[in-house]
Amino acid sequence: MQLTGGIYFSENSSRRSTPSFYICQMKKVGILGGGQLGRMLLQAAINYPVETYILENDAQCPAAHLCHHFIKGDINSFEDVYNFGKGLDAITIEIEGVNIHALEKLETEGVLVYPKPAALKIIKNKIFQKEFYRQYQIPTSDFVVTQNLAELAEQVDFLPAVHKLSHGGYDGKGVKMIKNKEDLGNGFDAPAVLEKKINIKKEIALIIAVSSTGDIRFYTPVDMVFDQRLHLLSHQLSPAELPEKVFWKVEAIAMKLVKELKSPGIFAVELFVDIDDNVLVNETAPRVHNSGHHSIEACYSSQFDMLWRIILQYPLGNPDNILPAAIVNLVGESGYTGPACYEGLEEVLKMDNVFVHIYGKKETKPGRKMGHVTILSSERQELLHKVNQIKNGLKVISKEL
Repeated sequence: MQLTGGIYFSENSSRRSTPSFYICQMKKVGILGGGQLGRMLLQAAINYPVETYILENDAQCPAAHLCHHFIKGDINSFEDVYNFGKGLDAITIEIEGVNIHALEKLETEGVLVYPKPAALKIIKNKIFQKEFYRQYQIPTSDFVVTQNLAELAEQVDFLPAVHKLSHGGYDGKGVKMIKNKEDLGNGFDAPAVLEKKINIKKEIALIIAVSSTGDIRFYTPVDMVFDQRLHLLSHQLSPAELPEKVFWKVEAIAMKLVKELKSPGIFAVELFVDIDDNVLVNETAPRVHNSGHHSIEACYSSQFDMLWRIILQYPLGNPDNILPAAIVNLVGESGYTGPACYEGLEEVLKMDNVFVHIYGKKETKPGRKMGHVTILSSERQELLHKVNQIKNGLKVISKEL
């Protein structure tokens, strides 16, 4: 018999005959970061022939006990990331804040990196990200780059606007609303993007899968509802309620964006729909994303399953919805810091077609993501009813043990 590439040919068959894929060994794949996204990625890895590695500073992180190999280290350190990755077949991320220079070196040495370091470098820096949208005529809100508070003070005529740090913002952190001249002192005295405030009708997100061969799959866009106090996702509904014209705008914009990034991987594109039904890109995440968590139960191939298919260079899965869905984020309640306690969990577990995901974080604090709950139903009204039940009934608090 003859082995060529990843395809099996028998001795008596023609190379033009229909090939079948074979698997000859376990691939070694590393994940930079061991939070809840790494945890859910590892849960999906169980179905595949892959040996998993995690690099994270905290040996008690949510993903630590699920991987084959845990390496304690700093994902921002060149040495730690390079030494972690140099013996692997492939490497991916669960958070953007990683050492790109190490990933670039690993890529030159033959390690497959998802997403490519060139794409990650664009997305990791919000200034580069916005300039990328402008360069490739991808619709986005108008913006000004500021290097410090002195430059911000010169932008009175640009207000109201949103000030976003170029690096380090995450889950609502690194974002300030600047409504008027009096708010200018609340901005960032560091490189940042000042984005013109727009009249938003709704916020949506779209997960896109891109294979190494350029094959693309779209998940259905979802409606996102944000906690205005914490500036992070409160709950989400899938599919989004969009006029057909807006739906096609969303897909076309997202398609152009990922094609210009020129990288395989999973990408979450967050978008605004304004009061005139214009569609504008807000931000892009180069990884699995909170807005796609419903896909674990609600889609034939979850975003986590899909990323493994991309990394292992298998055919892409089916992203279609099995049923409409909603997710509710479980975050630490205000006023509670310490060992996590889930008040009302038993009542939620009694509900039909409801799936609870606890992230395994031992300590809660106000606004910290501690889990999510997915709801399935063919009736949107039932989804909304259960969203409200769960938001009001399930609380993450801390009690003295």
